Parts: sequence; structure tokens; C-alpha cells
Amino acid sequence: MKLSYNEIPEKYKINNLVNQEDYLVSGNLVNWKGDFSNVYSTISSTKEYKPTLLGKIPSLGKEQAIEALDSACDAFDNGRGEWPTMKVRDRIKHMRNFANEMKTKRDEIVKLLMWEIGKNLADSEKEFDRTVDYIFDTIEAYKIIDRDSAKFEKNSNIYAHIRRGPLGVVLCLGPYNYPLNETFCLLIPALIMGNTAIFKPAKHGVLLISPLMEAFQKCFPKGVVNILYGRGRVLATPIMESGKVNVLALIGHSSSANALQECHPKKNRLRLVLGLEAKNPAIVMPDCDLELAVNECVAGALSFNGQRCTALKIIYVHEQIVEKFNKMFSEKVDELNFGNPWDNNAQLTPLPEPNKPKYIKELISDAQDKGAKIINKNGGLSSENYVFPAVLFPVSKDMDVYKDEQFGPVVPILTFNDINVPLNDMAESNYGQQASVFGTDIDKLGPLIDTLVNLVCRVNLNSSCQRGPDNYPFTGRKDSAFSTLSVHDALRSFSIRTFVASKDNPTNKKIIKDLLNTKKSNFISTDYIL
Repeated sequence: MKLSYNEIPEKYKINNLVNQEDYLVSGNLVNWKGDFSNVYSTISSTKEYKPTLLGKIPSLGKEQAIEALDSACDAFDNGRGEWPTMKVRDRIKHMRNFANEMKTKRDEIVKLLMWEIGKNLADSEKEFDRTVDYIFDTIEAYKIIDRDSAKFEKNSNIYAHIRRGPLGVVLCLGPYNYPLNETFCLLIPALIMGNTAIFKPAKHGVLLISPLMEAFQKCFPKGVVNILYGRGRVLATPIMESGKVNVLALIGHSSSANALQECHPKKNRLRLVLGLEAKNPAIVMPDCDLELAVNECVAGALSFNGQRCTALKIIYVHEQIVEKFNKMFSEKVDELNFGNPWDNNAQLTPLPEPNKPKYIKELISDAQDKGAKIINKNGGLSSENYVFPAVLFPVSKDMDVYKDEQFGPVVPILTFNDINVPLNDMAESNYGQQASVFGTDIDKLGPLIDTLVNLVCRVNLNSSCQRGPDNYPFTGRKDSAFSTLSVHDALRSFSIRTFVASKDNPTNKKIIKDLLNTKKSNFISTDYIL
């Protein structure tokens, strides 16, 4: 789809380029004098297709990476820094100030989400609002943790004051499909627990951090947040090779996570918080509510063009109903509206990666060469920045679309008559994040659920896979995740239990009492934060 610039609503036009000329290190927005990289959108603003220039970012190198690392290390200062030793209520105050500053940038960030990654208006607004809510929910969850820790325990004549403490320096790398929300789901809990961070925005969705640069600088102490721009391997490799990073927090591909882990000289010291790829299946039983199953599978497979780790990436349909399912599913897919992100009811939007249409076409061609057919009328229709979703059937294990996490608008469908077929495929898979099951017969669903919960970490009953609500655990087995993210769990992923122990004797009792009364220690505290 191509729109002329005049047809783009005025409020969504790129009238001024976003030229990010600074990076954040040691509490300073440092003006970069070196090379820059242009940032383009695959969305065209002219009648003849042409990617739209959005702005530019610094092309930082190893020297700036080490500068940011040193800044984060200095701010942590081997646990002596202002941030890791700060009272909990004061760290919360800094975080709340940042969230309030962030709320003033909503329109700018939503606009950039649409242009940079092609996310439609409603979902871009939802991503921003959900991220702000996540920050405030994290603050409330941290209060609960702190209240539960505001006490002393006694066992075997020893008192213990047990709290959660920071781990150190965190390298934070987020994904392009949720460049604000999922990145902040790593960064926010890492910071509020007292860690210091080095943060590199995603390749696509990089400029939308620009409106927040001053807020990061203003709301956090010197060196607590350091923001770099440039190529991930160029910046992250020397940081990891230093051995000074305590936590690698990454949402992306397992190949990137593995490569960065290998760079660290002392892997036993490195904590991993990883959200990785998935090949989430839907299993459609013969007794399902067929209309419900079709609607959920369309949404699950093609929301944001299928560019979600939680997307349904393969659908198993029982052979008794596959003909009806395929007909209804294909018709629903063909009814989806394609448009630019700000268009009314734009359900399918341009792909942000310039090479993704070529890749999707290759998946389709490979499947066709091996016996699959495109069963929806519009499947595979393409333009410079999009391929209309192709529903492929029947799919076999030798096809690339069966093996790859396609992360785009192509839907493979397989049949089964024995439930062990999809279960065995899942067991052999490298991934184990989620699954969706559609059915009503509890005699079949009960044993199926009991098996699925041991293959994946979330089973969605008669609904598509998803991450939220953010209070629920988000994790996976095998190559799909390491550690658990949620408002509750992320705070634990970025911290460690630590405590002060004292024998029950008059001297120690007096010391503890005096410490509590005088508030000489920020750690030893029974204050109740409202």
C-alpha cells in the first residue's frame, strides 16, 4: 500500500527529523562528534515508494562502550554507590518522577512507534500506556517486597534481617517489536532494585527513546542509567568481555544471547534474564467451538503481523474439522485490513525490517516447492514493504516454515488424528514458551493440559497466546527463556536475597535497636512504606 504525503494526517507527519546527537553517560548528555547512522521507516511518504528518513543516531564504538561501562561500575562502586545503598523509599521517588516525566512524552513516542516499527495507532498507544502502568505496578510490587522484609526473624538463637539486594551492573538489550514495553520490563525492575545499567535501544524503535533522554538524565543519579547508540555487537561485545557485567538482560534471539554469554570471561558470575524466540502452537480439537477457535487463531497468528514471540506460529487442526477450519480461517485472514498505522482499523501494517518481505516470500516458495498450497485468496500478495498473510496447507516437517520462527505474516497449518503427533513435535522442538488449546471435552482436555504444562510454561485454554497481564509469570523452557519476567518475578530476577545475622546477646540487641532508632543504616530498617 502506498499513500502520498498529503494523505497522511497532519499530526502524524514527520515534519522535523529526529536527530539524536547525544548519548547518556556519567549523568551527562554527551554530544557526539563522530559518524552517524540514518534511521529510515519502511513506510513511504511519497506516491512512488521510497523509505522515509526519520532521523539519525550516533554510531558509537568500543571506546564509548567502555566509557558507559566504567560509568555504571563507578555508580555501583562495588555496592558502595549512592544508588545501591539508597533507601527504598528514595529509589521509588526517583522512579515515580521518571514515570511522570515519561507521561508528558506520550504523543511523540506513539508517533515514532508507528513510523519506526509500523505498529498501528491503537497498539502503539496501548504499548505506551501499558509501559507507564508497568512502572507504577513495579513500584507497588517493590513496596510489598519491602514491607515483607521489614522485620527480624529468629532461628537457633540467631536473628536475621533478610532483604533483597542488587546484583551490580546490568547490560540491557531490548527487542524491536516492543521496543518500549519489553525493554522497560527489563530496565525498570533492574534499576529500582538498586542495580546500575547500560542500555542500548533496539535497532528498530531506536528514535523513540530520544524524547526520554533528558528524563533519564534528570531523574536518576549520575551513572545509574547509561544509554548507547550503535551496533549491538560492536558495543555489547567489549562490555561483556570486560567481565564486569553482572546481569545480561536481553529479549531477542538465542543466537545473540549465546554469543554474548561466550564473551564473558567468568560465566558463573553472570546472571541471565532472557526472553527468547518461540514457536507457539495451537491445537484445535474436533469438539472445539470452531468460530471461537478461528477468531482466536487469526488474532494470535497475525496481531502485529505475527511479529511477537507469543504469536501462534503453527496450527495443528484435527483432521475431522480441518476442511471447515481452513475455509473459515482463510476467509477471516483475507478480511483483515491493510494500511498505514494511523489508518482507521489498520490490522495489517508495513513490516519494519527492509529484508523481511523477501524472507517471507522465500518461506512461502519453499513450502510450495515441497507440497504446500496457499489456501487464502490474497495470500502472498506483496509490495515493497509487505507480504499479505499466506495461509499454508498442508505443511510438513521438511519445510522451512515448520522449522523457523517466521516472525511475520505466514501461517502454517498441519493436521493430526492422534494427539501424540503435536505433543511429540513440541517435545522435539527447541522451544517451550506457550501453547493454545481449543476444545470442550474435559475428558480429553484434562490429560492434554497435564502434559502441556510440562512442555511449555503457559497453556491458554480456548484463547490465543499472549504475555499479559503483566502480573502473571512470563517465561519459557529450553531456548525460549531464562529467568521469569512479570511485575512480581522481575524484581527477584534482578536481585538476590541478602541479610544481616546477629547472635542473640545484649550487645547485638543494643546495636540493632540503636541502628533502627537512629536510622544510621538504610538496609537495617523496619519502616513500613505506604
